[in-house]
Amino acid sequence: MIFADKLTKLRKKAGWSQEELAEQMNVTRQSVSKWEGAQSVPDLEKMIRLSNLFGVSTDYLLKDEIEDTDSILPSDGMSEIRRVSMEEANAFLSVKATTSKSIALATFLCILSPICLLILGAISEVSEYGLADNVAGGIGMIVLLLLVTIAVALFVSSGRKTAAYDYLEKEIFETEYGVSGMVSSLKTQYNETHTRNNIIGAGLCIMALIPLFGGTIFNDENELLLTIMLSSSFIIAGIGVVFFISSGIIWTSYEKLLQEGDYSKEKKKNQSIAASISVVYWSIATAVYLGYSLSTNNWGYSWVIWVVAAVVFPAIVTISNLLGKRK
Repeated sequence: MIFADKLTKLRKKAGWSQEELAEQMNVTRQSVSKWEGAQSVPDLEKMIRLSNLFGVSTDYLLKDEIEDTDSILPSDGMSEIRRVSMEEANAFLSVKATTSKSIALATFLCILSPICLLILGAISEVSEYGLADNVAGGIGMIVLLLLVTIAVALFVSSGRKTAAYDYLEKEIFETEYGVSGMVSSLKTQYNETHTRNNIIGAGLCIMALIPLFGGTIFNDENELLLTIMLSSSFIIAGIGVVFFISSGIIWTSYEKLLQEGDYSKEKKKNQSIAASISVVYWSIATAVYLGYSLSTNNWGYSWVIWVVAAVVFPAIVTISNLLGKRK
């Protein structure tokens, strides 16, 4: 059996298409097609890579007279694709449905966290209330830190619950019979809910500006009133974000199992880079927001930092993906 036939047999046994094998080898599909058509032979480096990928010896690949499976290497050299069972898929969807609520709540608490500090700061500016600046700032910061602490705990707890399924986001896998059909059916059923939640979330985020502008209409010189209206805007926007996040997490759980959208096999190559950039980016954004707000005590306007960061972030992700493709 010649090398071309052996390669075709090993690829089909692994359940890969020519394109998927090309991705594993970092070559074009045309190269794999030429190898299997006996039009060309990979160089030594790629031959060793094929040996490790399929768990066979290089002698088995190169020597036509070796045709049996005795040349298969121990499992340490085998690169098997993980297969997701129906039970595992259902467990994953159940965990994501639960954690979606926790993550949405944690995000909501982060958005609400500066409200107490804002309102108490505005009250302290009104002499008849008799609230000292240091007391207002101290209580406000305590409430802010408590809410952020609860949010972080929810984030960490949710992360631990889903950690066992991280491979669905990062690795290429196969699903057992019936899994894709089941997930596709659930995704189709959820599509209407997902669309409705996105509409509600977008509507609430837009409407969040109404209280702020309404306060300026009634009395633009009353700082306490404007602060309360700003806080109302935070609450409304926070509720809108809850709809976005809770629905989005469930939707992406379907995409992960189906390997669609941002979790397709092609895009998984660049996800580790994008994820690292995302962590660094939002860490810097948070540091800038807290640093500016605490140093200037200008909490009434520093929220604009989040708006700017959210607008810039898609551009950062796009650039990182383009750089990843070039590599």
